[in-house]
Formats: sequence, C-alpha cells, structure tokens
Amino acid sequence: MAEAVVRHVVTFGRVLRHAGLEVGPSRISDALNGLDRVELERQDDVYWTLRQTLVSRGEDLDAFDRAFRAWFLRAPFAPATRPLEIPQPQSRRELRRGADSDRTEGGDEAALGWSPEELLRTKDFGEMSREELQRVAELIGELATERPRRRSRRQRPHQRGRRLDMRRLVRASLATGGDPLERAFRRRVEVPRKLVVLCDVSGSMEAYSRALVLFLHALARTGRGVEAFAFGTRLTRLTPDLGGRDPARALEAAAHRVADWSGGTRIGASLKAFNDEWGRRALTRGAVVVVVSDGWEREDAAAVGREMARLQRQAYAVVWVNPLKGHPDYQPLAGGMRAALPYVDRFLSGHNLASLEELSEVLARIERRHAA
Repeated sequence: MAEAVVRHVVTFGRVLRHAGLEVGPSRISDALNGLDRVELERQDDVYWTLRQTLVSRGEDLDAFDRAFRAWFLRAPFAPATRPLEIPQPQSRRELRRGADSDRTEGGDEAALGWSPEELLRTKDFGEMSREELQRVAELIGELATERPRRRSRRQRPHQRGRRLDMRRLVRASLATGGDPLERAFRRRVEVPRKLVVLCDVSGSMEAYSRALVLFLHALARTGRGVEAFAFGTRLTRLTPDLGGRDPARALEAAAHRVADWSGGTRIGASLKAFNDEWGRRALTRGAVVVVVSDGWEREDAAAVGREMARLQRQAYAVVWVNPLKGHPDYQPLAGGMRAALPYVDRFLSGHNLASLEELSEVLARIERRHAA
C-alpha cells in the first residue's frame, strides 16, 4: 500500500481519537489490511471498511460519520473534537480520590471487586482518553526506579571483600607499632550501566509516543549514563530536554525539538545515523540499548537488519519494545520487525502500565544475551 494512503489513514485515526473514539494502532492495522482488499476508488468500499475496523461502539457511529465526511469528503462542517493537551501529572491522593469516586458511582461493580486503578493499569495507552492519561502520568514516572547494573573495575572498602586493602592496613598498623592487628578488605562494587533508548515517534506510534516519552523522562532522572533519542524520518537527541523535574514540560520540549513527530518512519536510516555518529563515540559499548518501535519500516527492511547487527555487536544487550505486541493476535509480520528480531535479546510490549512495569523489572535485572 502506498505510503500516502497509510499516512492518510493514520492521520484519520488521530482525528477519530480527538473526536472521542477508541482507535489504537491495532485498529489502524486492521483498517489498512482491509483497504488492501477493496477498491480505493469506490467510496462505499472505503467507508464500510473503515467503519467496520475503526468503530467499536454503537454510540460512536454518528461521530465517525461526521469525521468521515469532514476528512474524506471535505464537508463544510468539522467533527466534534476535544483539545489535545499534554497530560499533567496528578498526585497519588488525587488519583486515589478519583478512584474512590468512580468506585462509589459504580455501585454493584465495586461490590464485585472492580477497581478503576487496575483498569487503568491494564488499559491500552492507545485507547485511553485524555483524562485517563492525566491520571496515569505520575504512575508512569514512578515506574523507572532501577537501572541495569555492572561491576565496576574500581574497588571500594568492603567488610566482605576478598582482597586486602594494603593502604588501609598499613595506615591502621601505625597505631599498633607496625603490627597489622586489623585486616581491611576491598572488592569491586556495582554501578549503574549505561542505558540508551531510541523511541519511534512516527505517525504509526502516535497513540503511544507521549506515554513512552514520559517513561523516558523518568529513566533520565535515575542518574548519569542515560541517553534518549527520538526517530521518525530522522534521528533527534532528546537527552537535554529530559533533564528537568517536570514531566509535562519535558514532554512539551521533546515534542518541540522533534521536527518529524507523528510523521513517516525510516527505522533503518535512523539506526544508521545513530551507529555512524554515536556508535563510533562508544556510546553503545557495554550499554543496554532499548528500541521502542512497532517495526513498520517504509523503506528497505534489510537495512534494519544490518544496523541492528552493528548495534548488537557493541551493546551489552538489546531490548525491543513494541506496543503492538500487547495485542493477543499480534504476529511480528512487519518487514522491519522481522529483520530486527534475530538481533534482539528481549522482545517486550509497552502498551500499558503493566507492560512498562515488566520493562522496568527486565532492565533492573537484565543479563547478557537473552533469547528473544
């Protein structure tokens, strides 16, 4: 399918989300697969294909019809929309108060153990409303608390060390006439390992990009040695924009810096740009590299495989996070994803809070060369 058609449908999905419909990447993928099997010149075929794949509730049919007429037929009236705002974090007290209020209004559902917090934890980011994203913004920021670790070459004083600390031993013996009565030991300690994150912010990832950039902001606040990049049609370094304490401002700064946010996808070219410039600076040597992307490569998928091979040779471990993997029927059929998988040590989803919790646990305990 032509890239122009894909971009058109992805943007139409964004229009529907602004109108209040729950349209995630899995529905966009279904719509594109459906359009492959109909005549695009026939308006009725396009309408019914998009309606069957993008609408899940009967109450959304009117909003879909208005959006379709406004977007495809250029009708003189626009669909009802809601403003696109950057999620503002809430405190745990506010989140709990909102959850209690929802539980009170739920009545019988509360008696059966229904929990709004648990629903938000397992709900797909692409299907969340603006209000729900606001409620989970702080929870996303609290997930990244631990970093991958490595043993330092430097040794520090330690009671359970195996090597004698000769300097401390001699210094302590001065008080006893040169007799080393107390032995001092050293051992190598663990320090945070370098962490490099490359996040896809193209149009096909638009439903997840903002939530994942909030997660990047939390990772960047864990200390030195974290580098973040965004890519769509080009590579952009985000590390300077993620250093502040306010996640909303960090997200706004990142979106402002990335010129191709919600644009096309050139995974292979972006990975090549990273390897050519930053890989040669030894940034990835010994680092855990996390690639966040759905694997939709618009150009040469073989280039993705070549650059992933270069990346894996330098990195300690490579983790690929694909939000589409959270769909129960997902299969890695996209060309870029198939080309990348042989060089991936961990293949995870990142479509909701629960999957980001799993990602945090993997990063905290990752070892070299896990099987994908």
